[in-house]
Amino acid sequence: MTVQELLDSGIFTVVNVGENPEREITVPFCCDLLSIAMGRAPAGCAWVTVMGNMNTLAVATLADASCIIMAEGALLDEAAMKKAKDQEITVMGTELPIFDAALQIYQKLKGQQV
Repeated sequence: MTVQELLDSGIFTVVNVGENPEREITVPFCCDLLSIAMGRAPAGCAWVTVMGNMNTLAVATLADASCIIMAEGALLDEAAMKKAKDQEITVMGTELPIFDAALQIYQKLKGQQV
């Protein structure tokens, strides 16, 4: 599944569309500790988190995540929103808990009904 397919699915709200919506999503990844995400987030992942600051965007770029999903109604702060736009990082949002959001991505990746 591509980032664009996830954007088009309507599962999550679109916060910012990044530079490469045709990028493949490899797996959902859940983590709120930036140091763990920096070392363990798989390249191409859809990173589900509640951390909405500039450091999250930096870690997503460093880890080569395909996109970020802000779960549990979390929002990017003003500086992070500007950075997401400037650096063309795809960010989506949801009111779902982190696990449920990741499960939705997993099911979509596996071709299961969401």
